[in-house]
Amino acid sequence: MGVPRFTRPKTPATDSPSPYLYVANCGPAVGLSYDTIASVFNTFGQVKGIYAADESGTRVIVSYSEANSAQQALTALNGKSCADLGGRSLHIRYSVIQPNCEAESQQVNEHIPVSLLDSEVNIPGLYLVHDFLSPQEEKELLAAVDERPWIGLSKRRVQHYGYEFCYGTRNVDTKLHLGELPSFVSSVLERISLFPGLNSSTSILLDQLTVNEYPPGVGLSPHIDTHSAFEGLIFSLSLAGPCIMEFRRYLDGSWVPDAASSAYTKVENVVNCSNLVRRSLYLPPRSILLLSGEARYAWQHYIPHHKIDMVNQSVIRRGARRVSFTFRKVGITRRVRSTIICHKEQSGW
Repeated sequence: MGVPRFTRPKTPATDSPSPYLYVANCGPAVGLSYDTIASVFNTFGQVKGIYAADESGTRVIVSYSEANSAQQALTALNGKSCADLGGRSLHIRYSVIQPNCEAESQQVNEHIPVSLLDSEVNIPGLYLVHDFLSPQEEKELLAAVDERPWIGLSKRRVQHYGYEFCYGTRNVDTKLHLGELPSFVSSVLERISLFPGLNSSTSILLDQLTVNEYPPGVGLSPHIDTHSAFEGLIFSLSLAGPCIMEFRRYLDGSWVPDAASSAYTKVENVVNCSNLVRRSLYLPPRSILLLSGEARYAWQHYIPHHKIDMVNQSVIRRGARRVSFTFRKVGITRRVRSTIICHKEQSGW
């Protein structure tokens, strides 16, 4: 089940009571853990959960089992200094739950245990290597891309090498080859060829690179990289800043290999969007992530739109920027089809 989502709080504190309280000046960013907050609000009744109200880390939702408990807490704590919460004055209003199938992708990750190692995530085909680069190598890569022009999207900037990824069609146009991958990633590609988790017979020929720059608070929507556009290995190198990457797999459906495309295809439709499994993994700077097999084709991956992340009760603030290098190989079937279409156009077919 996904965590609940709440609407904006009702303006007057005297509105009809609900079991849900919007509490400002309270949260991990001001030094208050969710356990500490729960211990205070539990004195007024059973607390079902503490949720982040937004990505700031300074506002939470307290969910009670009964509206009467919420009313007592609001009366006792609103606008008053609370010694058990560091002497902070809380600003409290009622809030209203709003069921939403996509809520789980919009809440911060403290409700999902955050793993530090790929083995803890337990997703076949997912591998994470820490300190893949040295700090000096990271600095040189960032300087190299900053010397080149960026393409501005609505919330982030990108660069494409090898082939351009078209966000409108979620595919690549293989007729527009941008050239070989730049020389400043040659050492990265050499190191990838020795990546753990790959058998010795695996041939790694990567010909497409997308560089993304994420400002604070900007993440990535849930998705699975287009099957027809790219082959089975996706490498993502994290630079400059940390983030949490979350993964989710819907249980009402199965994923099987597609013999025609050497990819995976979902053969059943999702009928209940809450019936899913979620995982969360911390990606520190200079780490590299490999998605292959089940992790590549059966699990959506995304980065929540947060300015802070909770990692084992610690607040991790995202840096001024996070830059990712995503290496992929354009699919063979996709390239063959583009070549045939191009040949037909040239021959007047």
